[in-house]
Amino acid sequence: MRTVTFDFESPEARFKVLVNSEEQYSIWPADLRLPGGWTETGVTASKAECDRYLDETWTDLRPKSLRTWLDSGPGSGLGSALDGALGSAHDGAGRA
Repeated sequence: MRTVTFDFESPEARFKVLVNSEEQYSIWPADLRLPGGWTETGVTASKAECDRYLDETWTDLRPKSLRTWLDSGPGSGLGSALDGALGSAHDGAGRA
């Protein structure tokens, strides 16, 4: 097995900004082959520049599937089960 060491703090180090299908981002050494499940965003720069790009671009750290599920609103999946459980806990004689 080949091992690779990489100095992430070197000012000469170049990185690519990657994104996966859940719209989560990562930086990756520019001269290494991309890991499976990730695609290039087109940004290749120093770590500091990549970090700035991520700060501006990746403003919601939740995975895409979670954002989609939460945006689907009440009455769908776990959300409706939780709404029902929470609602029943506040109904009846114990209601404040």
